[in-house]
Amino acid sequence: MSVRREQRYRVAAIQMVSEPELAPNLAAAERLIGEAARAGARLVALPEYFCLLGRHETDKVKLREREFAGPIQEFLAGAARRHRVWLVGGTLPLECGDPARVRSACLVFDSTGRRVARYDKIHLFGFSRGAESYDESRTIEPGTERVALESPFGRLGLSICYDVRFPELYRAAGEIDVWFVPSAFTATTGRAHWETLLRARAIENLAYVVAPAQGGRHANGRQTHGHTMIIDPWGEVIARQAEGEAVVAAEFDLDRIAQARRELPALQHRKLR
Repeated sequence: MSVRREQRYRVAAIQMVSEPELAPNLAAAERLIGEAARAGARLVALPEYFCLLGRHETDKVKLREREFAGPIQEFLAGAARRHRVWLVGGTLPLECGDPARVRSACLVFDSTGRRVARYDKIHLFGFSRGAESYDESRTIEPGTERVALESPFGRLGLSICYDVRFPELYRAAGEIDVWFVPSAFTATTGRAHWETLLRARAIENLAYVVAPAQGGRHANGRQTHGHTMIIDPWGEVIARQAEGEAVVAAEFDLDRIAQARRELPALQHRKLR
């Protein structure tokens, strides 16, 4: 079934500084989604770990939900319905076959609250420098399938945080109009690479990139980079927020994508597949 597209619409990326408890995070997300909707956003995206950035890596395992059941999924569906927006739900922990790990899942809901897509994070972050060390594979089971979906806002592609370092994921998905990268980049890696990687994915794919982020000092001592960004198909940053809670919004025009691809038909010039 074909989907009628809106040529022009408003998009919002939400920046958060999530806490180790679920309730205040859901309350903050509700408030920020509402703010975005009142400002005219039709498509809203939450950051990675919007529902919990725990004191311990295993906290998210304790919070895991069965697919299609649980307070986080109910919140996302309800928020999309209440505010009449399409909602890209950051990430939440879903059960997997390993009781010691979860799938880090990005769920998308339409404006009626119906779930229309699920993407499980494929690439799991690992980093070690001095006292700073991360290994997501200890508590997350990787996904295996790339996900794209048709929507009134064009063809949407889903990725999560560390995925942004793997351009083959994006290029192999074909022609995508809007890529989402909900993230919780560390301050260390974010300062060095965040903007460069996001702009590269937009430029390579001649697509909009929406990157809602965690941005601040968390109760577990972690400092996330923030700098939520929205980037146009030419690689220009058209909206951003450095730190703290915020709604970062921009107007999208699907004709801008078509124009960029006419002027620079790089996607048609590919030789290696």
